[in-house]
Amino acid sequence: MCGITGIFDTRAERAVSHPVLHRMNETQHHRGPDEGSLHLEPGIGLGHRRLSIIDLATGQQPLFNEDGSVAIVFNGEIYNFQELVPELQALGHVFRTHSDTEVIVHAWEAWGEECVQRLRGMFAFAIWDRHRQTLFLARDRLGVKPLHWALLDDGWLLFGSELKSLLAYTPGNGGAPLRRDIDPLAVEEYFALGYVAEPRSIFRQARKLEPGHCLAIRRGQPTPEPQPYWDVRFTLGSPLGADEACEELRARLAESVRLRMIAEVPLGAFLSGGVDSSAVVATMAGLSSQPVHTCSIAFDDPAYNESAFAQLVADRYRTDHFVETVRTDDFDLVDTLARLYDEPYADSSAIPTYRVSELARKRVTVALSGDGGDESFGGYRRYRLHLMEERMRRALPAGLRQPLFGLLGRVYPKADWAPRVLRAKTTFEGMARGSVQAYFHSVSIMRAPMRAQLFSEALKRELGGYDAQQVFDRHAARFEALSGRDDPLALIQYLDLKTYLAGDINTKVDRASMAHSLEVREPLMDHPLVEWLAALPSNLKVRGQEGKFVLKRAMEPLLPHEVLYRPKMGFAVPLARWFRGPLKQRVRDAVLGPRLESTGWFNRRYLQHLVDAHQNGSRDYSAPLWTLLMFEAFLRNVAAPMAAPVSVGSGSSFRIAEHVT
Repeated sequence: MCGITGIFDTRAERAVSHPVLHRMNETQHHRGPDEGSLHLEPGIGLGHRRLSIIDLATGQQPLFNEDGSVAIVFNGEIYNFQELVPELQALGHVFRTHSDTEVIVHAWEAWGEECVQRLRGMFAFAIWDRHRQTLFLARDRLGVKPLHWALLDDGWLLFGSELKSLLAYTPGNGGAPLRRDIDPLAVEEYFALGYVAEPRSIFRQARKLEPGHCLAIRRGQPTPEPQPYWDVRFTLGSPLGADEACEELRARLAESVRLRMIAEVPLGAFLSGGVDSSAVVATMAGLSSQPVHTCSIAFDDPAYNESAFAQLVADRYRTDHFVETVRTDDFDLVDTLARLYDEPYADSSAIPTYRVSELARKRVTVALSGDGGDESFGGYRRYRLHLMEERMRRALPAGLRQPLFGLLGRVYPKADWAPRVLRAKTTFEGMARGSVQAYFHSVSIMRAPMRAQLFSEALKRELGGYDAQQVFDRHAARFEALSGRDDPLALIQYLDLKTYLAGDINTKVDRASMAHSLEVREPLMDHPLVEWLAALPSNLKVRGQEGKFVLKRAMEPLLPHEVLYRPKMGFAVPLARWFRGPLKQRVRDAVLGPRLESTGWFNRRYLQHLVDAHQNGSRDYSAPLWTLLMFEAFLRNVAAPMAAPVSVGSGSSFRIAEHVT
C-alpha cells in the first residue's frame, strides 16, 4: 500500500518544482514509510511513498517500461497480476520485476485505457506516457483506494491519494494557487450524510475521482470529464436456488480470500465478532496451514463490546488472537481524525477503526476485513425497514399517502426516549415520500427540516436551492438505466454502493489504517463477487426479518449459530453519554464558540437548542452534535492553518484562519 501524488502541466512543458513535489509527497509519509521517490521531467512530476508488501527487493516506484517512456505511481494491489504476466509476455513485453505495478505499465502499453478492464483489485494509479503526451488516472471499481485531483487556473493539474498532498502545493512566481474556497454544496452534503459525496470535495476546486472512473488528459487539449469504465448491474436473474447459491458463494469467497492472502509480509485479519469478518476468518483458516493472526478490540462497556463473539470464532479456528481493551471514553482523537481525513467526516466509528488498525499493526502489515458485506448481502437493519415501508407505500395511492403521512410526520413528536416501537415520526415522514427520497431521509444524519433550521440565510443563498438529495437522485437514475428493474432492495443496495460504501466506509478504513501504515484488503469487495451477488434474487439477501440470508446460510457449517444469528451491534461509541458527561463543556465550547459563529453559515439560536436539549436530556442530538464538532475541528485543524483566506461560495468570503483563537 502506498501514497501517490503528482503535478502535470496540461498546456506546455513548464518545469516542475522539486521542493514543491517533495513536500506534497512527504505529507503522505504515513502511507508509505519504507521508501519515497520522485520522478521529474519537463511538464510532469510523479511522487510515491512506498509500503512494501510484494516484491520487496525490486518493486520501487515510480516504475518504468523498457525504454523509460511510460512511468507509473500506484497505490493498491492487483490480485490477478500473476495471470496477466504470461499474456503480456506473449505480446513481447519484458518484465524486470515481480511486482503487480509493472503489470499495469505493460497493460497500458498493450491495451491503453482499456487496461483497467483487465485489473482485479483495489487501486488508484497515475500513468505518464511520454510518446502519447498523456496522463492517465484511474480508481478501482468500488472506491477502496482514494484519488483526489484539481485543475488549477494556470493549467497545472495536481493529484494525490489524500487531499493533504494537494493542499501542500504552492505555485511558482505568478502561478495560480489551489483555491481554498469551501464548496457550499459540499457543506450541504456533509451535514446531510456525514461525509462529502464523490466526486465533490470540501474545497470547490479539488475533486475526488469517482470509483470505477478514469481520466485521460492529453497535453495541449482541453481536460475532459472523468469517464466510467465499470458499474454494477442488478440483473437479479440468477436461476440458482438457496442450496446452490450457498455452495457457489463458499467457493467464490474462498477464491477472493486466497488472492488476498498473497504477501511477503506478516498477514492477518480483523475479527469483530460480526458475520462478515467471521466469514473471512473462517475462510482464511481453511486456506492456511498456519494459525491465522486475528485481532479485536474490546470495550470496557458491555453495551458496546463484541469481543466474546470474536473469541468464539478465534477458539473454533485456533487463531493467534490478540485483543486489547479500549476505554469507551476514548474521545481524545477528535483533532487527530480531523487532520487525518482532511475534510469534515462525521462517522464516529472512525475512533474504534483507528484503534483496531493501531492494534493490528503491532502484529501484521496486511489485514483482511469484512467491509462491503452489508451492502452486497443486504445486512443493514435499515434495508428491512425500508422494504416494510415500501410495501405500505405501494399499497396506498400517492394522493392519499402523501398528505396523510405528511401530516402525521409533522405532528408526531420526536420520541427519542420512547421504546423503538413508539418512535414512528421517521416512518411517517418516510411514508410521505417516494422511494429514493424516503431512503435518503432515513440515512441522513441531519434531515432536511433540521438543515433548514441549522443553516443561515447567507448559506442558503449560496446553495441556490441545492439539496444533497440530488446525489441519490443521480445514482437512482443510473440504476434504472442499467438494470431496468423495479426492485426496492436492489435500488437501495446500489445507492449504498455508490454513496455510503465509497464516501463513508472505504474512506474511514483507508485513512484509519494508512495512518498506521497498515494495508487492509476487502475480500467481500472483489468485483466478480459483487457482480455475482447482484445477479442473485433479492429474496436470497433479505428474507423476512433476516438480512444476509445467503451468507448466513452458507456459513452455517463454518461458524457458531450465536455469531450468525445475533442482533447486529455495529462499531459504535457512546456519543450521547459523552456529550452529557466528559465532553459536555467541550461540545458546548465548539458548537457555540466563535469559530462556527464567525463563518456566518449557521443559525446561532438553533445551535443553542441542539446543545441545550441534548444536555438536559430532553432529546438525543448526539449525531448532529458530533457532526458539528467534527466540522469545527476541520475548520481549526485543516482550514485554519492555510495561508489564504477561506470562503464559502462565490458571493461571501469569511476569513476563518486569522481572527479566531
